[in-house]
Amino acid sequence: MTQQSQAQQSQALPVNSADIDAAARVLAAFAVRTPLLSSPALDERVGTRVFLKPEMLQRTGSFKFRGAFNRMSSIPESARGGGVVAFSSGNHAQGVAAAARILNMPATIVMPADAPLSKRERTKAYGAEVVLYDRDREDREAIARDIADKRGATLVRPYDDPLVIAGQGTVGREICEDMAALGVAPDIVVAPASGGGLVAGVATAVKARYPQAVLMSAEPEAFDDHARSLRAGKREPHASKGRTICDALMASIPGELTFAINSRLLSQGITASDAEVGIAVGFAFRELKLVVEPGGAVGLAALLAGHIEAAGKTVVIVLSGGNVDADLYARLIN
Repeated sequence: MTQQSQAQQSQALPVNSADIDAAARVLAAFAVRTPLLSSPALDERVGTRVFLKPEMLQRTGSFKFRGAFNRMSSIPESARGGGVVAFSSGNHAQGVAAAARILNMPATIVMPADAPLSKRERTKAYGAEVVLYDRDREDREAIARDIADKRGATLVRPYDDPLVIAGQGTVGREICEDMAALGVAPDIVVAPASGGGLVAGVATAVKARYPQAVLMSAEPEAFDDHARSLRAGKREPHASKGRTICDALMASIPGELTFAINSRLLSQGITASDAEVGIAVGFAFRELKLVVEPGGAVGLAALLAGHIEAAGKTVVIVLSGGNVDADLYARLIN
């Protein structure tokens, strides 16, 4: 593909590298620039060179602050009095709540009643109002839209918003900058996917700098809507009616905007079982000294389980968050 055709393709997508550059400027004074880590123990375990992007070290304990703050910073001062409304199982909730506190805006978050208690309590601690719903019987987006309409608030979507995707893309931008500083090019980059905003933003940033890199989404086994959709070439829901310990990765179908990007930029979707994710959480604790929530560890789980053909490659894994209930975490690391 020529440079001209690459540029034309990038311009046709909902988000491009210039949007991510703009988001980086917005976030510079507020978001944590998380490091790019390597571990001899991990490299030896998988037999290849691996770098980790630990977004559990980000403000609120996950990458979600990036997209939330970038989106909410764009709300005109005249519209901020109505506040914001979001729907989330926890990490977007905390990102929106923290951004609202910084921007001095009221926030209401619609959360599933079975969301981890730690995520609900932390969201309240940032000053947000939490409205609980039954994820099996109620439509969280409809509830959020109704609240926003009644209060004159702005709805901040968790992934299907160009400014949110661009904010998440700063994760990929930082990966590229740090890899370039090391004089190393990534062969494979893996990021967890629920609605797909993180991996869409990361893919946009990485492909702009390293067009030959292979980008992959990582999901819990049976919650594999991205893997299914990428194979089919169209958005398809997963078939699971159950639960996964990866509570942050339970969206039923990829987002419309995110899939418009991911269908073009991702090579494939990979999965890991809950058992494999548990092993990865424990490995991160013992060998890497990092607290990773199950949803944040799914890419690492796939790598450790051998689901990624990584031999001889330089691999980057995004660890997307670390907000995990203490009881679940204790069970997993033991």
